[in-house]
Amino acid sequence: MKQLVMFLLLCAVTGSADAQDTLRLKNIDAILYTGSGKLQPLVVGLGGAEGGNAWASNHWKKTRDEFLDKGYAFLAIGYFGTPNSPAILDRIAIDDVYNAIKVAGKNKKVDGRYIAVIGGSRGADLALLLASYYSDIDCVIGMSSSHVVFPGHTNHFSSSCWTFNGMELPYVPVNETSVPFLMKRDHRGAFTAMLQDSVAARNAAIKVENIKGAVLLLSGKSDEMIPASEMAEKMVARFKEKGFRHHFEHIAYEGGHGEPTKHFDAVFEFLGKYFVKSRRGREE
Repeated sequence: MKQLVMFLLLCAVTGSADAQDTLRLKNIDAILYTGSGKLQPLVVGLGGAEGGNAWASNHWKKTRDEFLDKGYAFLAIGYFGTPNSPAILDRIAIDDVYNAIKVAGKNKKVDGRYIAVIGGSRGADLALLLASYYSDIDCVIGMSSSHVVFPGHTNHFSSSCWTFNGMELPYVPVNETSVPFLMKRDHRGAFTAMLQDSVAARNAAIKVENIKGAVLLLSGKSDEMIPASEMAEKMVARFKEKGFRHHFEHIAYEGGHGEPTKHFDAVFEFLGKYFVKSRRGREE
């Protein structure tokens, strides 16, 4: 009997340390993970074109737990391919994603003044877009990101991946040059061909200079899906051209599309240097 009581007490203590709350909002399924501390800065995780809520999966549990161990709350957002969200990656309302972030920021254990967004692949594009539209996002980490908006993942590729305030964002369309690459499933070749449309690429460029905080871009030099390193360098050039006053850096690794996800040491180091500290510095 004494052993049973001790076991129950241990479970109660353990359960109070880490918690998770399910958020079902308009077009969004999300899970908020919080640790034992008070006023935890919020890190938001956005998956890519695989859909679902990738950051809520067992695959990422160890990494999620690392965020909690370092004192951050972690919000895993599913914005398509989940029960409550659109079925495919097409005309996703970034307003709905931001709404989920603001709801999570009101949790009594979360310090909603501090928001960092991390995304991979299309989720990295979304992270950059969110921060370019919403000034209360303090830090962005883009892994294998694009510098422009691309079409939604429909059969006809005739709509944008993203919307804002009900309007589709301009995107780089599929052109004739890219079709042969698409037919042989050469994704990198197709995106490279699409980017030859310099007018469309200019109009669809993500306005990263509007971000109000530090930006870390991670890429694989041999990315088989997109020309990630080249597109990251486009953003670096834009930061310099526009006189971006926050810290930014691009780390290009030897490897493919998934290589950046192997380097969370760089992510945690970057957050430690430029996330909460930089916001506090601006407030003082």
